[in-house]
Amino acid sequence: MSSPSVFDINQTSLPHDRVQSTNDEYLSMFEQSPDARRSDYMKMVNDYYNLVTDFYEYGWGQSFHFAPRFKGETFAASLARHEHYLALKLGLKPGMTVLDIGCGVGGPMRAIARFSGATIIGINNNAYQIERGRKQNIDARLAHLCSFRQTDFMKLPFPDGSIDAIYAIEATCHAPDRVALFSELRRVLKPGGEFAGYEWCLTDLYDGENPEHRRLKHGVETGDALPELVHYREIGRALQGAGFEVIETADLAQSSDPETPWHEPLSAQLSLAGLKHTHAGRWVTGQAVRLLERIKIAPKGSYEVSKMLQDAAHALVGAGRTGIFTPCYYFRGRRA
Repeated sequence: MSSPSVFDINQTSLPHDRVQSTNDEYLSMFEQSPDARRSDYMKMVNDYYNLVTDFYEYGWGQSFHFAPRFKGETFAASLARHEHYLALKLGLKPGMTVLDIGCGVGGPMRAIARFSGATIIGINNNAYQIERGRKQNIDARLAHLCSFRQTDFMKLPFPDGSIDAIYAIEATCHAPDRVALFSELRRVLKPGGEFAGYEWCLTDLYDGENPEHRRLKHGVETGDALPELVHYREIGRALQGAGFEVIETADLAQSSDPETPWHEPLSAQLSLAGLKHTHAGRWVTGQAVRLLERIKIAPKGSYEVSKMLQDAAHALVGAGRTGIFTPCYYFRGRRA
């Protein structure tokens, strides 16, 4: 499957006459309390990914996540290493059945399956992402190892103790209740099976009394369909509350080279290697989408979606530069 062009940012996940109203409904949820967002998290997350998936694939690729980056390492290499790290930590190998929780279009799933030989089932509630991901599995010749299941990750359609390992990459932050989610993941794991992942979290530098910190937090939540960001300590507590033995945790953002922090791809003004996800590239994309909308190639509301994602990027960069937020909080737990 060829890489998408700006002409593919056409909101093919929704009827054109629903883009504007879906975007308006989505943004209105962030005028409500976190509890209200938790109660309607399925619609919130599904609407969000219907709106943004085409933009994500165009600007970022098939792996919708961040990664710490080493000196001299390319952006693409950092994403792959971040994915392979989980496979190594979980000891994935041929013959194992593994769940990818909140798998997006399956970029990490395909990379991990190719690397480890494990059979991976991607869990996703978004039909459009699954449709795209299945085509990409076939294109990558990995359909024999990679598949999708459209379901709510809070209610998995698998028997108790039937799964060898589970991972999640920046996905459980969408959950309305982490203890309940982690308990459900523990239920389907075999005894001794492990669950590992990366979480979006606040750090010790976050000050709830600081207006700028609160503004950045709200910007990240609004731009990325999150009920509410929590402190990283809540992840260990949730794992323990669900009955996991916590093996290890770490903020891997701290392992980045100082010159290329995790938010560098968003904050860079210009990069010939990855123009589309830079500040300049996002501006150019936004203007192109605005033009396509004016000449009625892109549906009404497309530019507003692009603007929402630009605002989200500004909030992520600000939260990263102040150190109040990390998308790279690593954890690994074991079912006894």
